[in-house]
Parts: sequence; structure tokens; C-alpha cells
Amino acid sequence: MDAADAVEVIQREMTVFARRARASAGRMHPELSLVSYTLLGHLEESAGCRATDLAAHYALDKSTVSRQVTALERTGLVERRQDAEDHRVQVLQLTDAGRRILAQVTESRRAAFRERLAEWPAADLERFADYLVRYNTRPDALADRDERGSALF
Repeated sequence: MDAADAVEVIQREMTVFARRARASAGRMHPELSLVSYTLLGHLEESAGCRATDLAAHYALDKSTVSRQVTALERTGLVERRQDAEDHRVQVLQLTDAGRRILAQVTESRRAAFRERLAEWPAADLERFADYLVRYNTRPDALADRDERGSALF
């Protein structure tokens, strides 16, 4: 296989991977899309942030983030709080329910990955992990998304 063929295979397989990730997100929690799961994860890691920070971090349109945040608020997973340092600013925080759902979905996703990769030798797992990190850390990695935040690759 030459480099052009390899890129075609990578593109096809990454598309299958993205479809599988989107589909599995719905099975893990019916109200939590892959984008919502990602936003909740960022809110947990950052201990809360503004909606504009989410939009900038994921290179998403503000209206897309606004719709996602509104849905998360409606389901009681996220709430807005006044920023302690600047009372004009609203900060998004996970609720206790949001933390519980995020933890459940995260554990379910980890278990699914462990099961799917159980037969892989450690060296292959390490190489695969290194390649994914390398692929995803390029400077414009987050710019490769559609209006819903789905990866275009």
C-alpha cells in the first residue's frame, strides 16, 4: 500500500470511528450526544467556564454552543452561576446530576474501549495511543469540525 492508499484507508476508517462514537453516545445515555458529552467533560476539567470559552476552545459557532448548553440546562446537567470575580459574567458549571451522568458515561465508554481492545498487545495499544495523540495535537485539530462540533477529520 502506498501513502495515497493509506490516507484513503485512514479517512474511511476515521469516518467509521466517528459514526460509531456518535451512535454509542446515544446508547450510553439517550439524552447525551457526543457533543454534549464533550462539553460536559470540558466543564469538569476546567471547573466551569463561559459559553464563549467553550465555543472558542472547540472552534464552534456560538449559536451551536448556546443550543447545546440550553439542552444541558433543560436536562439539569449544567447550570449558570455568576462569576465570583466578575458579576457581569455567567459561568457554566456541572450540577451534581451532570457529574453523575458524566461519570457513568465515561466509565461505560472506558469499559467499551477496554472490551474492544482487550486482545491487542500492549505494544500495539501504546503505538495506537501515541498516533492518536500525535494526530489530535496538531495546531488546527479543533478547526476540523462541522457546525455541530462533529469531527470532519
